Amino acid sequence: MTGQFITFEGGEGAGKTTQIARLKQRLEELGKTICLTREPGGSPGAEKIREMLLSGAARKLGPRGEAMLFAAARADHVDGVIAPALVRGDWVICDRFADSTRVYQGEAGVDNETLDLLETIAVAGTRPDLTILIDIPADIGLSRVSSRSKTDDSGGPDRFEADTIATHERRRSLFLDLAKQQPERFVVVDGRHDPDHVAGEIWWAVHRHFKDLLPEQKDNSTTATSAEG
Repeated sequence: MTGQFITFEGGEGAGKTTQIARLKQRLEELGKTICLTREPGGSPGAEKIREMLLSGAARKLGPRGEAMLFAAARADHVDGVIAPALVRGDWVICDRFADSTRVYQGEAGVDNETLDLLETIAVAGTRPDLTILIDIPADIGLSRVSSRSKTDDSGGPDRFEADTIATHERRRSLFLDLAKQQPERFVVVDGRHDPDHVAGEIWWAVHRHFKDLLPEQKDNSTTATSAEG
């Protein structure tokens, strides 16, 4: 693989969509070819599974059954979209990846051994070079989700957004735990700041991680920290 693989993770309302779009634009201005994708979904087969998962239709299968559906969607996504893009030399930016399954289905009770096995099969060796975790308290994130649903045609909260605030806080803790366990891959960014500040921290982190592949950064005055910090 010659491309670079960046994933964004975080709780509901963290602002991933906005920041992904800004990072994509900045990398394209430097001449990089970007493959922008998402999970669940990203490929025709995976998008069909996405509908089942986010609508709640798959909830009756239980957390383990949902984890298997996520893995099936991920395998199709990796094989059909992500791996070919990396082979072409593209920079892949993905809204959620395997870490979300580990957090969401792990919080719901699926054991680590099962999650490890499903992840290994689904990703087939394709793993992120860098993961940006936009961290935000659950109450702030859910307030953003509520405001957003009043102004768009999304039809209200999806199956996961509608969970209790306690559930969202447990997921937040699990994301932060993953970041602490893998500081070489994760960068944690405080999502409470305004979008410009968050974008600056993300760009600083991306430039630091891929410094050999990007032009010299003239201004490193932003305050992004690695997961170690």
